[in-house]
Amino acid sequence: MSKPFNVIAGIEQLLDLYWDDPVSFAEDMLGFDPDDWQRHVMIDVAQYPRTSVRSGQGVGKTGLEAALVIWFLCCRPNPKVVCTAPTKQQLHDVLWAEVAKWLENSMVKNLLKWTKTKVYMIGHEQRWFATARTANKPENMQGFHEDFMLFVVDEASGVADPIMEAILGTLSGAENKLLMCGNPTRTSGVFYDSHNRDRSRFRTHKVDSRNSKRASKENIQMLIDKYGAESDVVRVRVYGEFPKAEADAFIALELAELAASATVDAVGETLHLGVDVARFGDDETVIAPRIGMKVFTLRCYNKQDTMETAGRVLNIGKEMLSSYPQLQFVEIKVDDSGVGGGVTDRLNEVIREEGLYGWRVIPVNNGSKPTDDEIEHYENRGTEAWAVIRDVLQECFSKHLQGEPVSIELPNDERLITQLTQRKYRMTSKGKLALERKEDMKKRGLDSPDRADAVVLSFVTEKVVHYTSQRPAGW
Repeated sequence: MSKPFNVIAGIEQLLDLYWDDPVSFAEDMLGFDPDDWQRHVMIDVAQYPRTSVRSGQGVGKTGLEAALVIWFLCCRPNPKVVCTAPTKQQLHDVLWAEVAKWLENSMVKNLLKWTKTKVYMIGHEQRWFATARTANKPENMQGFHEDFMLFVVDEASGVADPIMEAILGTLSGAENKLLMCGNPTRTSGVFYDSHNRDRSRFRTHKVDSRNSKRASKENIQMLIDKYGAESDVVRVRVYGEFPKAEADAFIALELAELAASATVDAVGETLHLGVDVARFGDDETVIAPRIGMKVFTLRCYNKQDTMETAGRVLNIGKEMLSSYPQLQFVEIKVDDSGVGGGVTDRLNEVIREEGLYGWRVIPVNNGSKPTDDEIEHYENRGTEAWAVIRDVLQECFSKHLQGEPVSIELPNDERLITQLTQRKYRMTSKGKLALERKEDMKKRGLDSPDRADAVVLSFVTEKVVHYTSQRPAGW
């Protein structure tokens, strides 16, 4: 390995050797071994103004972006490189950290200085640099003017149109370039258009994770087995294809209606009580009793304080225990965010005071991280919890189509069915499923899904819940 460049001689050699050859630069200077698709993208970035790459996960797009950032900094005089992504975490912890990784062991590390927000040519900090700017305000992308400029947009599907339009408006010079990469999570926006109606203006690439030596084949198969080969999750995260629908019902109407028309026996030793506590004046506090795969008539109340709600939960539990002698245990799953925390505290207090053997309270915070940290298909625990009942309904429906009896019963409650089937989902910029927010549902003129949430809570399992309270005294 040759000695590191000094600044003056290094710049001259790099400009001469690698001006139009980022592939050789990455191999010689960084020790980067590009895949075939990465080679093609690198060549396109060198030769064309706009390049757009949609891909599945784990194919090496962040390494590609980092290599191109360093190449452009070393092989253009007085360049400006702007790196951006939808979130600070994606930008700094992923892309910017990747730049640091490749620079650290490179042949050009003595030419460039890496900081938390900037990489600059030593001795030319003011005009010769790359910078990291989060894509949350259009003005973050404006004010850059230079003969040689490169914008790198990571997770481009998640970048809002006004920000992308600001970037496009900045790229006015002959040697100004744009590289967009990401999972194709949205069927609208600049990134989507670059692969569709504006395709003639871009050099476009699609990378299927199944064809990448870098992607985990085990994870790919797991996604296909769990969601189906033609599901939107697999289309986006494996095939690098745009979803068939950007925002659709998370639970199909036919699934909920089938369960609402069924009758099944209450089998099992555990009573599950899902408790959704009202947050606002018009919302309902709902208690959903479940034994086995049978959900009983929902108990709905308005304008209840936490003490009243806790008392009703305890009374319903005792009533069900009396009616179904096989019951040995009671699990109360409470939406613990907001006012629900008071209900959780009071229930735990009474359970301890009365020595209710076999009773436990399970607080659920829907806004927290999903519990399946290793895979993280979902944006938060609330989406993960809804997915449990959706998967149960889907499995039941599939078996029903094969002639098997319906194995789950929901109350024939019109508001419940509506709430279960009107809530939409979207794919985040990281390829995760995210439920429509309640605030957005209300903007569409819909009720808060209190009844649906209570039923969903009743299906929360130990896999989905982290217990945060100790067992009550008397166990």
